[in-house]
Amino acid sequence: MPAISRLLSFGLGLVLCVGCEQGPAQKAGEKVDKAVEGAGKAIEKAGEKAGEKIDEAAKKVRDATK
Repeated sequence: MPAISRLLSFGLGLVLCVGCEQGPAQKAGEKVDKAVEGAGKAIEKAGEKAGEKIDEAAKKVRDATK
């Protein structure tokens, strides 16, 4: 039995070590994730700026119609 336990422990350790390494697909996936996140932030910022401009325009219209 101890031989089986050692073999299983070695196999599990090997699987865990192999799972820690990043392959090219995982690295590419992380780059895509970062790019999408950056694009999302840029879109959000642009939306906020557009909202501010709309608010400014609405205020000017209200002021002009007083």
